[in-house]
Amino acid sequence: MGVSKDWWPNLRTLALFVAVVEEGSVGAGARRVGMAQSNASRTVAELEASVGLTLLERYPAGAVPTPSGRALAGHAREVLESAEGLRDWAIQTSDAPPARLRVGASMTIAETLLPAWLAAVRARVQDARIDVSVLNSAQVIDQVQQGHLQLGFVETPHVPVRLQVRVVQEDELLVAIGPHHEWASRTGQISLRELAATPLVVREPGSGTREALQELLADHVPVEPAQVLSSNAAVRVAVAAGVGPAVLSELALRDHLARGHLLRVPFEGRGITRPLTAVWSGPRRLTGLAGELVAVAAAT
Repeated sequence: MGVSKDWWPNLRTLALFVAVVEEGSVGAGARRVGMAQSNASRTVAELEASVGLTLLERYPAGAVPTPSGRALAGHAREVLESAEGLRDWAIQTSDAPPARLRVGASMTIAETLLPAWLAAVRARVQDARIDVSVLNSAQVIDQVQQGHLQLGFVETPHVPVRLQVRVVQEDELLVAIGPHHEWASRTGQISLRELAATPLVVREPGSGTREALQELLADHVPVEPAQVLSSNAAVRVAVAAGVGPAVLSELALRDHLARGHLLRVPFEGRGITRPLTAVWSGPRRLTGLAGELVAVAAAT
């Protein structure tokens, strides 16, 4: 028996089904949309009955969509994106103020780029209300996954596949020393072997900068850090005081290098760049304040 012409898709049911497909199980999908698992199982069964198709193959370890299930999930995403666009349009064209946007940004982005992005958005959208949390990249990703943040900006390329991503800019990592460090009088490049053998001032685990440093020195065994600090500003102060060299973002070092407070030391091999990435959960198409902010970030 085919689908009745009177059948009309329920948005909450479609959101649940997409979550189940993306998460790999009914239980995980239910948690993502805030529904009890028993209700989720019944809702998926009712959806299958409504369309007259088997949409999921269920196994003890989870659920896998059938070809029909994958096709329905694709159509469902389009419907949900359109519905979200309609909702945002209604909000923005009504007399009510724009919805508040909760944004998380990793340290380098928050210190160097985000203030200008926010100013540009507020110039475009009157009464824009944007709350910002400054965290490291791992914490931003975690908060976006849990739904506490609607949008995040991170410095790590290691983003879970369940999140939507858009690279907005790229950043270069540099080796920096204090003006009186012994490397200041050297000519030529520092080898990665010597860099790994030098106690460095580093950011805390979970930061995009720390992950990039680990990738840079992946072929070597680094010695223990001279100091582990939780902000770029603290790292710069320690480097200037002679605690040790550091590998930091060019964005975080630019002004301090220009004023001579810190010095750049070239290192062997190609310069290492990393993406600065917007991350969010839900439909691929961003709208409203989140869409405005990502568009500004990519165009700056």
